[in-house]
Amino acid sequence: MTRRRLLLGVFLACAASTVVGARQTASDGRMACDRVPSVELPDVKIAEAVAHPAADSGPIRVAHCRVTGTIGTEIHFSLLLPDAWNGKFLMGGGGGFAGEVENQAQASVNAGYATAGTDTGHKGSGTDASWAMNNAERQVNYGYLGVHRTAETAKAIVRRYYGTPETQAYFVGCSNGGRQAMMEAQRFPDDFNGIVSGAPALDFVGIAAQFIKDIQAVFPDKQSLSTPVFSTDVLKSIEAQVVDRCDAADGVKDGLIDDPRSCKVDVAALTGLTDPQRSALKKVYAETTGQAEVLYPGQPVGGEGEPGGWAAWIVGGGPQRTPQGPSLRFAFGTQFFKYLVFGDPSWDYTQYDVSHARKDARLAGTFLNATDPDLGPFKAKGHKLIVWHGWSDPALSALGTIKYYDQVQSRDSGARDYIRLFLMPGVLHCGGGPGPSTVDWPAVLSDWVERGQAPDSIVARKLAGDGTVSRSRPLCVYPQRAQYKGSGSPDDAASFVCK
Repeated sequence: MTRRRLLLGVFLACAASTVVGARQTASDGRMACDRVPSVELPDVKIAEAVAHPAADSGPIRVAHCRVTGTIGTEIHFSLLLPDAWNGKFLMGGGGGFAGEVENQAQASVNAGYATAGTDTGHKGSGTDASWAMNNAERQVNYGYLGVHRTAETAKAIVRRYYGTPETQAYFVGCSNGGRQAMMEAQRFPDDFNGIVSGAPALDFVGIAAQFIKDIQAVFPDKQSLSTPVFSTDVLKSIEAQVVDRCDAADGVKDGLIDDPRSCKVDVAALTGLTDPQRSALKKVYAETTGQAEVLYPGQPVGGEGEPGGWAAWIVGGGPQRTPQGPSLRFAFGTQFFKYLVFGDPSWDYTQYDVSHARKDARLAGTFLNATDPDLGPFKAKGHKLIVWHGWSDPALSALGTIKYYDQVQSRDSGARDYIRLFLMPGVLHCGGGPGPSTVDWPAVLSDWVERGQAPDSIVARKLAGDGTVSRSRPLCVYPQRAQYKGSGSPDDAASFVCK
């Protein structure tokens, strides 16, 4: 046993027995959050424990205790303990480069879950990776260890606060939160009984290489970043032409491309584009290639002109411009290579040969990539994993997620017993776009884990501004697709069947 594992085992054993005082009740019947002792765990400091009454509005409406603290040097966390606890723990992931305490499952406290989030051990804006400069501890905490340590600490507090262990532990995350979810399944299979991983940034190195390849295409001159290669109107025109060519391939014209792989778009045939725009567009759609290998799959067609789509993530011109660059791919790609690969803030993306990315970022990949297809230990625990991805995701190609899922299936023909993939037509990054993307994932997960009801199809909904359902569609276990029955509204899930 390594010294690190031995110390971690000692920490967890101590944490389970010395966290905070047992469950206490205030005079009004609620748990007395202010009476939680500030006894420090080994390597953990509780900063505060504050009672919050129920509220009529806002993201958190139930009475709860909010506990905050620090693990190790600087892993900050926040834990919400509802007065009416359902006996379960649900941790939420965090997006981007993290840098603040984030919990993508925070609203689950309204359903009675104890829930936690973390900043994974550093402060930053989410698109800034300068915190990683020459700091191995921060890099490893962000890569995988911060979430694990927060999960163990939070569960220990939950057990002592309520006076009983949690009946189930779940994790839900999207984007980098989806990567965190996959890291938990691959590296720490004991942590969670069930996991939901949305649009996961699995192959961090391959994704970063794709980002650099794309910004070299759309921002070839680093001195001229303020004028986008594609205007908003041009992007909308591209999307309209793509949808016109591909929409009916699934048997119904509804404004959604069911599977972009089923439709080939000839960029040369698209109208309203200049030669430089055609060249840039071809490069964005193309695979990212290395030395005798494909580093990352191409970008599927669809979603080019959507708000929160290509303008935000790829070509610039959207409201998501950051101090680190004119688009989110620009920011994430350059920050990764500057601070997590080369340790050089002056690194020039225009001079980089992307084909060397896998070799150059080999070390970073060891703690950032969540690409191990061997989920045997997770399977052995009887735990369950749901993965989902939007087909029109402008941030992370759904093809990368499919590639990983296929690798798991190739390794284990019985993988459907513990992992299932769902793809969402017309859905952008972690939601949005014309396709339905609203799903009660904790409910789906608990049905599978607690009642053995494996999800063969899930109804996703698109909500209008007033909260009403404007469209619904069944999500089918990959590789099945939702097929139109031939009658009924294409906006109603009842008009489709999985085949």
